[in-house]
Amino acid sequence: EVRLVESGGGLVQAGGSLRLSCAVSVFTFEDYAIGWFREAPGKEREGVSCISGSDGSVYYADSVKGRFTLSSDNAKNTVYLQMNSLEPEDTAVYYCNTVLLGAAYWGQGTQVTVSS
Repeated sequence: EVRLVESGGGLVQAGGSLRLSCAVSVFTFEDYAIGWFREAPGKEREGVSCISGSDGSVYYADSVKGRFTLSSDNAKNTVYLQMNSLEPEDTAVYYCNTVLLGAAYWGQGTQVTVSS
């Protein structure tokens, strides 16, 4: 069974930073693509960033480029999302995700709230 557990959310003022963590229970962690998504109230879930399982390439949504950084620690089976220069528009529940054999797996989410 694949399990993803997010942590690190919280309340921060605009301009502040947070680091989210996603611990993933898979045998060959580095072979999996892991993505971060977020869902704001009244909006659809959107992709924020992801890391490719094939070559480790990292992708970002335009709205977070230059502010968010995704990294991974293969020894800890954990992916991090460093979020800097946070804006009120970043307020959302953040989820990490992976796909295995056509099935999508999601964590429980972690709330990020950015006050103005």
